[in-house]
Amino acid sequence: MMNYKKLFLIAFSFTTLAGVYLTLGSRSASPQVRNASVVTEAKPKILYYVDPMHPSYKSDKPGTAPDCGMELTPIYSDEEPSTVTPGTVNVPAQKQQLINLQVVEVKEQPILQTIHTVGVLQYDETKVAKIHTKIEGWIDKVFADYTGRLVRKGQPLFSIYSPDLVAAQQEYLLAVKGEKALAQSSFVDVSSGSKALKASAYQRLRLWDVSDQQIRKLEETGAPTTSMPFYSPVSGFVITKNVFDKQRITYDTEAYTIADLSTIWLMADIYEYEAGKVHEGQDARMTLSYRTSQQFHGKVSYLYPELNNATRTIKARIDFPNPNLELRPGMYANVDINNGSGSALVIPAEAIVDSGTRKIVFVQKTKTEFEPREISVAQSVGDDVVVTAGLNAGEKIVGSGNFLIDSESQLRSALQSMSH
Repeated sequence: MMNYKKLFLIAFSFTTLAGVYLTLGSRSASPQVRNASVVTEAKPKILYYVDPMHPSYKSDKPGTAPDCGMELTPIYSDEEPSTVTPGTVNVPAQKQQLINLQVVEVKEQPILQTIHTVGVLQYDETKVAKIHTKIEGWIDKVFADYTGRLVRKGQPLFSIYSPDLVAAQQEYLLAVKGEKALAQSSFVDVSSGSKALKASAYQRLRLWDVSDQQIRKLEETGAPTTSMPFYSPVSGFVITKNVFDKQRITYDTEAYTIADLSTIWLMADIYEYEAGKVHEGQDARMTLSYRTSQQFHGKVSYLYPELNNATRTIKARIDFPNPNLELRPGMYANVDINNGSGSALVIPAEAIVDSGTRKIVFVQKTKTEFEPREISVAQSVGDDVVVTAGLNAGEKIVGSGNFLIDSESQLRSALQSMSH
């Protein structure tokens, strides 16, 4: 009620200001102009006076309102409608100009349907490597010496002393010497046996992650390496580190966890009622809260089967390329999932009067009559809203829901008629 009172107060203030402006203008005109005006134009007749705060109060004489002390506002003959259609609000043309009432046409427009949600960035689980050794021994020197460090594929992580590895190198060197010595043997079985022995020793070193380059160096020097470097099999950031200098290491020791961040996952929350609209392969557009001007583009790769009972959401996994490594696990992000394009009825959001329980627009029935109508809406599209029920394409509505109407009683009765 207070909102309507404020609106009507503003409306009648505009009316009064306009009257003062017209009155001052007529006084400043010359007598000849005033007389000509009388001859050519008929002055509107004052029918009665109303309380600007409570227009249901009427008086046949000017004066002040009994409740608020404001000056009564005159109602002229050209403002009083002869007949008003039940259930409508009448706004005379002159009043429409004073309050700058704008009428817009309801149109069906193409729209890009999107689902707006939020999520958290995390590692791409398919690019996380757990680093173990295939031999036992002792850590001689740690090179990747702290978590968070970026390592490249082929970069040494640590060096290890292993008696088994030293013995395997010695076996390979003996096999190489044997092959050379027996290469010219007249016995084919002896020659082929020496070659097989070398191949077996070579294969054992390779299975223990000794590289071809290290084996060639072993052949060149002819001496086993007691501290063998262990190289990273992948590029990425060290997430966990469990090795230290002089530490004993076994087969089940998880030396490092390394994550490749060239791609990253966004775990987005999808509300239960929107879950059916999200599918694998849909395009997604992500922005970060601290850098809203930059957009990142990815695709929905998986929908998780579990529903969170507390939030009534499911998780959607969205893959984003991260070539510059600027996206980091743990970051919060906003994301729009493209749900396809289509067409829908769209109206300005400001055209809606939201009572809290109903959404109302005023449909133009005649040049001066407007019908309040309840509508249903869906998503917002910029400054507009998609209408799902209550309006038809081609109808005209008041473009601003907060327009100023000349009579509170008219508005109340029109809205009440909708509930009958």
